[in-house]
Amino acid sequence: MSRIKESIVNSTNKCEDDAIEYIEKNYPDTAKEFQRLQFEQWALFCKKQMDYGPSNISMGTSLVTDDEKRLSLVGLIVRINDKVQRLLNLMVKNNREAQNEPTIDAFKDLACYGIIAQIVQNGKWGK
Repeated sequence: MSRIKESIVNSTNKCEDDAIEYIEKNYPDTAKEFQRLQFEQWALFCKKQMDYGPSNISMGTSLVTDDEKRLSLVGLIVRINDKVQRLLNLMVKNNREAQNEPTIDAFKDLACYGIIAQIVQNGKWGK
């Protein structure tokens, strides 16, 4: 079992276990696809972090103070807004295909940014 999966298994409570069991039983294809996509996101995150390093999110700070964390979170909000505005422009306002990268990439980025924001908030980014 991977360290991540073991950590998740060890941190769940009975209510979470019941919810997971329910979804896996009643919606097995959805559950498997969700897990597959999470692993795909994890791999993408790792590749991008090898290229960027943690400073792009920490904005060159050590993320020790509340102000440093806030700066990092504001940076993430700007990135998130950029992706949302791109999706709105392509899918809602203009209903056309993207010319550069597929719109699914924006959804992938949004999923990662949400998790990264939680890591920053929990004081674990770059550690």
